[in-house]
Amino acid sequence: MPDITISSVIDAPIEKVWARVRDFNGLPSWHPRMVASKIEDARPADEIGCIRNFQLASGPTIREKLLAFSDADHSVSYSIIETPQPISNHKATLTLKRVTDGDRTFAEWTATFDAPAEEADKVAEGMGINVFQGGFNALKTHFAENT
Repeated sequence: MPDITISSVIDAPIEKVWARVRDFNGLPSWHPRMVASKIEDARPADEIGCIRNFQLASGPTIREKLLAFSDADHSVSYSIIETPQPISNHKATLTLKRVTDGDRTFAEWTATFDAPAEEADKVAEGMGINVFQGGFNALKTHFAENT
């Protein structure tokens, strides 16, 4: 079972970073790899159990279920329930923490999942670099350009 942890420091206050990432349906507004998203069954995007269905810039669609959401803890957890990748039992969490030195934000994105042994490292590397670090890089660029 791969266990991925990617972290970064974003030069913006936690309130601004959280406002940008908290919408479970809002990936296309801040992540360059996501181009369209909708919450199925017209449920609220912060309702535990809602499912987002989004399209990657490369074409495939992925469905994810919201498992936990906390404005107080600046944290969101979800699981991939449908993907073209050979994974199962996926759970990911994106958490923000306040960095008081400079009023910045520590961001951490973690995930675990099951995958066939011959695919696990490749999938984990892609998820860590393309999705997690790619999202953090986009946030860094956004706040560097909009402060």
